[in-house]
Amino acid sequence: MVAVLLVHSAEARAKSAQDAQKRLSSMATATAIGPAPVNLGTAGDFAILAKSGVSTVPDSVITGDVGVSPISQDAMTGFNLKSYPEGTFTTSTQVTGKLYTASDIAPTPVKMTAAIGDMETAYADAAGRVNPDHVEYMSGALGGATLSPGLYKFGTDVGFSTDCTISGSSRDTWIFQIAGDMSIAANIKIILAGGALASNIVWVVAGKTTYSAGSHFEGIILGATSAEFVTASSINGRVLVQNAVTLQETTVTSPTTR
Repeated sequence: MVAVLLVHSAEARAKSAQDAQKRLSSMATATAIGPAPVNLGTAGDFAILAKSGVSTVPDSVITGDVGVSPISQDAMTGFNLKSYPEGTFTTSTQVTGKLYTASDIAPTPVKMTAAIGDMETAYADAAGRVNPDHVEYMSGALGGATLSPGLYKFGTDVGFSTDCTISGSSRDTWIFQIAGDMSIAANIKIILAGGALASNIVWVVAGKTTYSAGSHFEGIILGATSAEFVTASSINGRVLVQNAVTLQETTVTSPTTR
């Protein structure tokens, strides 16, 4: 009887140790790697948000809301907008969502002023992060790279001439601080691996951003100037810029959040 009890006790201790190891492993897996997330505020309600205008060469496909401020509805071109009686927003066959402008009926102007303010605050936050993990990584030529979580800082342009992979878990984060322009070549793709989410990837770009024909991009664009999407380009993310957004048969999809 004593031997049986000792065996059972040893088995219980072994099982307890295994359970503890599983808990530790689970906690390690759940630990996020990378910089603190960027708070987009109400700017995060939009797939596209701009201060100077949004234009499209039909037919683009946009999943999420579109907004412009402080400019009027005239700065949204190519959408064939449909107004609703209350006048607080418009719709378009190219947009699964609503379109808002500073000239819509109240309370939309207040909503748009807040969203633009939150966009500018998010830009300042992301651009101002210090102690980067990587400085001038691959001299900004990121084609062929596999990018792990972290804060990346570039003093010049960043470009993608071949496919680039962003690899990490669904909890990990990335911020790319780019002092120049950012561009991706025709038919080149940003690929997510390991569970990485576009909603956790922020590209804060002081210059313009250009997305060539057939290219695919991932992440949140916080731009100080403009974003130009060429024919059949696409992005899984948000385009939040302080100038204008131009689309040519472009697909813009609001990202999944964790």
